Amino acid sequence: MTTRILLCDDHAMFRQGLKSILETEDNFRVIGEAATGREAVRYALETRPDVIIMDIQMPELDGVAAAKAILAEDSSAKVIILTMYRQDTYVFEAIKVGARGYMLKDADANDLIEAIHKVAQGETLLNAEMAASILDEFKKVKQLPDHPEHKLSDLTEREADILRLLAQGASNQEIAEALQVSEKTVRNRLSEIFSKLRLNNRTQAALYALREGIASLPEKP
Repeated sequence: MTTRILLCDDHAMFRQGLKSILETEDNFRVIGEAATGREAVRYALETRPDVIIMDIQMPELDGVAAAKAILAEDSSAKVIILTMYRQDTYVFEAIKVGARGYMLKDADANDLIEAIHKVAQGETLLNAEMAASILDEFKKVKQLPDHPEHKLSDLTEREADILRLLAQGASNQEIAEALQVSEKTVRNRLSEIFSKLRLNNRTQAALYALREGIASLPEKP
């Protein structure tokens, strides 16, 4: 299956170089390029790509604002943020609005290709350090969804197991292997979890589980 990718960066040479790298993969196809945040929003909503690569620093609308606008219209959009800095506060904001994770601009090409494959399959790129930082931010401003009529007790035992593994950073494949079910079953159960808890994506679900105490992050070394 071909993964359709939208590249959003204001530097034409960077986009061209990235496009050349990505299209060495047989199942990747760059279907559009955006040089501004407003273009990114328009192209994303018009073409509905499988994965959106979004630079943080964009003219007209920055990457966070563009990602927020896209996700407000299409909550299933899969956005990967590109940044120069690992501890970029804008990255926190982008993930809080639903981005699937981030990649450093100087990352190895193979790492980016692997990240796109994962996100296209519905996974996130949220590592333990980033999750802990974002959870702290959510606790401060109480931005995690909280619907009294929809609690963790509404989940089945199996759904709770899936949510716990997701919050610990497991991919769909790893969850399936741990619970001895198919990846399709995991995807279907995740959809049920999102619906029951009124969450929009894996990132919110992981953070919700961490906040509610049914999962914990590894201790920092």
